[in-house]
Amino acid sequence: MAKVYIETPLTNEDVLNLHAGDEVFLNGVIYVARDAAHERFLERLENNQQLPIDLRNHIIFYAGPTPPKPGQVIGSIAPTTASRMDPYTPAMFEYGVKGVIGKGPRSQSVKDACKNDTAICFSAIGGLSALLSDKIQAAEVVAYEDLGPEAIRELIVKDFPVLVVYDAHGKDLYEQEIAKYRTLER
Repeated sequence: MAKVYIETPLTNEDVLNLHAGDEVFLNGVIYVARDAAHERFLERLENNQQLPIDLRNHIIFYAGPTPPKPGQVIGSIAPTTASRMDPYTPAMFEYGVKGVIGKGPRSQSVKDACKNDTAICFSAIGGLSALLSDKIQAAEVVAYEDLGPEAIRELIVKDFPVLVVYDAHGKDLYEQEIAKYRTLER
């Protein structure tokens, strides 16, 4: 497990150099999108239509920020339960998204897609919305403004803290930690 500072967008090499358990600090652009936006993405992909923005090689953060207070770039922001996006994630990875940020375990189809499409799943800690907000230098709605808090936002982040939970090598941090715990029980 390493501490890694990485610039976005990600390359295949970036993804392959990351391993389950790595502590990663993201710098650059990430996008915020949740359920409603993903439903629209999938519909467009299934109909061979372009997405409203090019998300290839980028990271999607599953979150819905609160409105900013005066002087803030963005309001509180924290990850939502990632498994809600499981029906969409394999298609998004196949399209070219390189990473996603959420919280909690994912389905086997998402883990398989990480390996098959050279992609990665990160986790952000849900109780740190103020800390995460402070790591965002700029925020702008870039698509689906009609979705309000679920509109797609482009964020510019500096040292945005995440943890690799599923890597492109088939490793699963949750399973690794469970195995360690079981070893300690003996």
